[in-house]
Amino acid sequence: MDNRAEVREFLTTRRARLSPEAAGLTAGPNRRVAGLRRGEVAMLAGVSVEYYAKLERGAIAGASASVLDAVSRALQLDDTERAHLLDLARAADGIPTSGRPRRRPSRADATRPSLQWALASITDAVAFVRDPRQNLLAVNDLGRAFYSPVIGDGGRTPNLARFQFLDPAARDFYPDWDRFAEMCVAIMRAEAGRDPHDTGLQDLVGELSTRSEVFRRLWAAHDVRTHGAGTKRFHHPVVGELVLAYEELALTAEPGNVMLIYSAEPGSPSAERLRLLASWGAEHRPAPAATPANAAAAEAAEASAAPRLDA
Repeated sequence: MDNRAEVREFLTTRRARLSPEAAGLTAGPNRRVAGLRRGEVAMLAGVSVEYYAKLERGAIAGASASVLDAVSRALQLDDTERAHLLDLARAADGIPTSGRPRRRPSRADATRPSLQWALASITDAVAFVRDPRQNLLAVNDLGRAFYSPVIGDGGRTPNLARFQFLDPAARDFYPDWDRFAEMCVAIMRAEAGRDPHDTGLQDLVGELSTRSEVFRRLWAAHDVRTHGAGTKRFHHPVVGELVLAYEELALTAEPGNVMLIYSAEPGSPSAERLRLLASWGAEHRPAPAATPANAAAAEAAEASAAPRLDA
């Protein structure tokens, strides 16, 4: 992604959304811009108009942390937006973003066994691992049942963004579809700022921009956010409405990947529906794939159960 263009469009959209009144300024007559003028941002940040104009043109390389903090305060950026601006500045300086090393493309089937065991130990909540490209890399048993509309019958790695914007079933699965769409794009935009060299994410953005007008519009807004924690509402085709609290946990052994856990309030209707979904998932769980070890075990079991001819 073009770093200069990302910086330019991010700062421009942040400036456009902030009114003079919200910034504590007098608007005055004959304003031709919806938000603040460049000179007003420069005054609030304590820098020259020429220097701020240079930043907004995308020439952010070499900008000091104090200047970026001042611009963040002037534009009233929240913590996620401020972090995104710092990520863009680090990328312009050629520094690995947020301390994250450059990633090699990860294989979706290369999840560590110990992580699989940890997921399997979570039985009363949905647990899954997601990468920055919104790929579902691993799920626990309840997660497999919960995300059955996303996972489908197999094929390529399930992707939450593709499901959100390209699969009509997402409108039913996410009752608050518009809100989910905004969250999905804002999370992807923040990830793109952290690692502008992630070609997999760039390819996904290009695909969705081509195939979804809604994605293209939301991507152009340059909004960013982190997942963190909160509550979401779902409508599962098997058990109906689920209101679940979520927590996002960073996986330090796999920088960039996160584990998310969706749980229901104890004793709530959603908790009972999760139990029903777990039972349904157990009944519809696919048989384990055949492996040499499984085949050997089956042969041994069959041999021990067969009658002996020399008895």
